[in-house]
Amino acid sequence: MLRNPIRLVPSLFLLAIAIGTVLLSLPIATADGSRAPFLTALFTSTSAVGVTGLVLVDTGTYWSAFGQAAILLMFQIGGLGIMTAATLFGLIAGRGFSLRDRITTQVERSQLETGDALSVLKLVFSIMIAVEAAVAVILAVRMGASYGMSAGTALWNGVFHSASAFNNAGFSTNADSLMGYQSDPVILMPVMLAVILTALGFPVMQDLRDKRLQWRRWSLHSKATVYGTAALLVLGFVALLAMEWGNPATLGPMGIGDKLLNAAFQSVMPRTAGFNSVDVGAFRDETLLVSYLLMFIGGGSAGTAGGIKVTTFVVLFAIVLSEVLGRRDAGLFNRRFGKEVERQALTVTVLAATLVFAATTYIASITSLALPDILFECISAFSTVGLSTGITADLPPSAQVVIVLLMFIGRVGTITVATALAVGRPSRPYRYPKENLIVG
Repeated sequence: MLRNPIRLVPSLFLLAIAIGTVLLSLPIATADGSRAPFLTALFTSTSAVGVTGLVLVDTGTYWSAFGQAAILLMFQIGGLGIMTAATLFGLIAGRGFSLRDRITTQVERSQLETGDALSVLKLVFSIMIAVEAAVAVILAVRMGASYGMSAGTALWNGVFHSASAFNNAGFSTNADSLMGYQSDPVILMPVMLAVILTALGFPVMQDLRDKRLQWRRWSLHSKATVYGTAALLVLGFVALLAMEWGNPATLGPMGIGDKLLNAAFQSVMPRTAGFNSVDVGAFRDETLLVSYLLMFIGGGSAGTAGGIKVTTFVVLFAIVLSEVLGRRDAGLFNRRFGKEVERQALTVTVLAATLVFAATTYIASITSLALPDILFECISAFSTVGLSTGITADLPPSAQVVIVLLMFIGRVGTITVATALAVGRPSRPYRYPKENLIVG
């Protein structure tokens, strides 16, 4: 197994999903003591382990305290597993070297030895404890002081939402997610900041720890991730603010301060997390279109985010820019990309788009739901975002199974494909004659 991480990652996630499904199928897991239907348990378990956040039932009322705790444990394990697996297997994939050899990474020209795996895990756990504890305390105190919750209820809600934010899971104990706090920056801001931090991915966190704000010393990966993330957040903020400014079902009735706060919050959430402070189902079509792009791209590599990843999008953008400008090589910040990286980015993007297209086509063929809503649901599932226009529970069983597959493939598929492409197979000792096609 250790020699084949391509099989190890999906196997571990399948095992976690199976255990979660069993736990949620127990009578003690539901509020009324009945057994949850198998598909409901499977769907919720996959969504939790895959840190997605799509649900068929209301988390806060359908599941008991045991069930909610099981869900929290699942997305906590799923988030940590994703961060550590994506990071460590990304390091291992330095051309197929064994675990006993020095591991060459693609984070610019730096190198890590296998002994550094312990340092990786320590960093992940230390960040998890610090961020989750800080956010949990802020949320618990605020909920208890301003929303009339008992100390126990406020503490549980604070811990649950804090862990959900850190792991980009998007699960909430509230039926309307965080819409009840849309005018409260003390609730929304910590959640938003936790999501942004962990969505950047471990390599960026490592650079921030080791090199602080010495930007010139950052790796190319960190620079591309931070700049790409900032650009997408600004794009989402401006687009959502402009398109929803007068929408009476979303930002329209709010004051300017609340509009700015919720536009910022909703520009962050489509990237990976899935919380919502306004009704996503009431978004205008043009806002949904921008959300498609933000969700499909997702967050940073080797973190809790889903999607094709920011760096994949940045590489593709750089390739297009280099072709338009007539440059020989594609790259950024006075560094050029390797051809293998360009092929990996193209492959991941095409496979992801094909998968989403196929799933959307199938669901559209068996339901009468609006196509924009179906496409939104499929991208959200594949990119493990968790946002929904409200059609999840209305999908027929076969469509719900498709969403389950999308959540699973979207979570482990990008890691598996990227690792497989990086490890590769032995190259052929020959090359075919070259002949070009007419393109465009």
